[in-house]
Amino acid sequence: MRQLSTFFVITALISGCAQLQWPGTLRTSPDDVAVSDPAEVAPPDQGVAPVPPAARTVEQFDTTTEEQKAAAASAGASGGGQDLGLTVTSLGAPSEPGFWLKTPLVSAPAKGRVTYPGTGKSAQVDLIPIDGPKTAGSRMSLSAMRLIGAPFTGLPEIRVYRVEG
Repeated sequence: MRQLSTFFVITALISGCAQLQWPGTLRTSPDDVAVSDPAEVAPPDQGVAPVPPAARTVEQFDTTTEEQKAAAASAGASGGGQDLGLTVTSLGAPSEPGFWLKTPLVSAPAKGRVTYPGTGKSAQVDLIPIDGPKTAGSRMSLSAMRLIGAPFTGLPEIRVYRVEG
């Protein structure tokens, strides 16, 4: 009987550990995440094919066509626009196709241009506002990062411009 009691106590303790939050970690459930603006979640539809559910490679996740890449590169190369500053960026959700940058540098959706000083390449992107101080980082689409030659696994610093649509 004592062994059975010990078993239940240990089982209760172990199951309780699953509810603990280790220091320095953030534990969220779908109910903990509040979305104030759907534009924060999904970039605008740019006529880009959706990512197939079975995508596993960079090429499979980047569903932009050669024509769409050329248009984004040529529009980006034209220069101009209001300089919003530098931001450190990371790879955004690869399952969200298109050319976009989610950044705290804008307070409303806008057309923009990003330049990566490491390569000198630019691309036209949709600027999507996210909460945070202007010094917080940004998230860029896989297609845009590929186009400007920014590393996916690093935290490249890019210059952001707002352009008239």
